[in-house]
Amino acid sequence: MRHRHGYRKLGRTSSHRKALLKNMAIALIANGKIETTVAKAKTLRSYFEKLVTKAKKGDFNAHREVFAYLQDKEATKKLMNEIAPRYQDRNGGYTRIVRTRVRRGDAAPMAFIELV
Repeated sequence: MRHRHGYRKLGRTSSHRKALLKNMAIALIANGKIETTVAKAKTLRSYFEKLVTKAKKGDFNAHREVFAYLQDKEATKKLMNEIAPRYQDRNGGYTRIVRTRVRRGDAAPMAFIELV
């Protein structure tokens, strides 16, 4: 049972999970909308919203913090200059999860995660 367990492991080691979330966040920044499983989308929402909150500060240290998470110059630049300023007057809720279908191969519930 997972009563009161802290986070989703997604069937991966911690380093694999970290790389997965980083790559999904970069894809979300680049495309604005991605399709993934519901569990991954919910985990990514938490990860991404913390990044946007950091990026909203807009100063040099926030830029360094965001880059430390993403390790991608273009994605960091887009997040800091285009995406974060859009949410300046919003306290959280920067993403939306929309359930779409059941994947044929393994019957996993799929969802779109998109920027609001």
